[in-house]
Amino acid sequence: MGVPQISNRSERPAWSRRGILAALGAAVPAVALTGCSGSADASEGTSATATAATGTKAQAKAKTPAVSVTPADGTKKADFTSPVEVTVANGTLSAVTVTGNDGSTLAGSFNESRTKWTSTRNPYSGTKYTVTAKPQGADEHTASFVTKSPGETFVGYFTPEANSTSGVGMPVSINFTQAVKDRAAVEKAITVTAEPAVEVVGHWFSDTRLDFRPEEYWAAGTKITLSLRLKDIEGTDGVYGVQSKDVTFHIGRRQISTVDLAKKTMTVERDGSTLATYPVSGGDADHTTWSGIMVISERFKQTRMESSTVGLGDEYDISDVPHAQRLTTSGTFIHGNYWASASVFGTSNTSHGCVGLHDTKGANDSSVPGYQFYKSSMLGDVVIVKNSGEKTVDPANGLNGWNLSWADWKAGSAL
Repeated sequence: MGVPQISNRSERPAWSRRGILAALGAAVPAVALTGCSGSADASEGTSATATAATGTKAQAKAKTPAVSVTPADGTKKADFTSPVEVTVANGTLSAVTVTGNDGSTLAGSFNESRTKWTSTRNPYSGTKYTVTAKPQGADEHTASFVTKSPGETFVGYFTPEANSTSGVGMPVSINFTQAVKDRAAVEKAITVTAEPAVEVVGHWFSDTRLDFRPEEYWAAGTKITLSLRLKDIEGTDGVYGVQSKDVTFHIGRRQISTVDLAKKTMTVERDGSTLATYPVSGGDADHTTWSGIMVISERFKQTRMESSTVGLGDEYDISDVPHAQRLTTSGTFIHGNYWASASVFGTSNTSHGCVGLHDTKGANDSSVPGYQFYKSSMLGDVVIVKNSGEKTVDPANGLNGWNLSWADWKAGSAL
């Protein structure tokens, strides 16, 4: 009975050791598992780092600044009626230059975030432009385009001539080769400035004529600058201007001549002093002379005058009228007269509407009033006619806008 008990007692430790070994054997894989688990975590970490690096590169690539230009690069017939625009995605613009093949450049400005640049004016027509844009921290972007040429065009012919010297009554008068529909756009593109400074305002006499003047006659010695910025201005539908230039001219001495046809005299004042008084002959009762303020617009030492050109049939045709100076487009002149008796001047009004001074044939006798007045005069001088028995000349008939009040003159501006 005792042996089995001893056997049972002797086997129990063996079983227990196996149980312990089994337990220890089970623990080793657990340790190994733990070790493998650690290796797995490290591998996953390396993979995540690589993925993150790849993502960073992709993200960096996705965020590279992308520049776009309007008109698009390579455009051959780009519109010239809209400004040039440069934009950037994923970045900011540090600099933009736009240069034309004519040497001109387009200035412009950035928006607040510097993601967009817009030219301050439109590109010129018929011009190739190169755009260089520099994004912050990236390479320059270059693009080019060519603007289309306009179909129909117009120009403005101006008076007086560039670099000329004129009298104090000379307006700046511009005649357009095409009727202007958008008067405001055209007038805005033309400025007239004076030194010394004075307000100068434009007045439209018709769809093809725009004159500029100050409230009073120009001051003697004034420098006047006409700035034409008509290039690509749409004067009427599909018709664009072509001029972009500055013109200067000067005002000389102040000479105002007053013709009193009741007294039949003309008094010439120069810079506030009386220069001369001449006997004259004006229009007769059937051909009265325009009254009002007139400006000398053309001068001829000798010229032909035909009555048929002013609607008077064949009443006269004189091939060599001396010292003729035009006062109206319709044909009023102040000129020398050699065919009338010298006694007529200062006593009778006998002409067909012109103002005449005694003169001699050939226009070379310096002793006669016709010669003397012509010599003392220049384009733009003012001639005032009063007591003629005729109404005031139409302000549009010649360079005679001085017959309008300042309020009426300004009312004729499109601006």
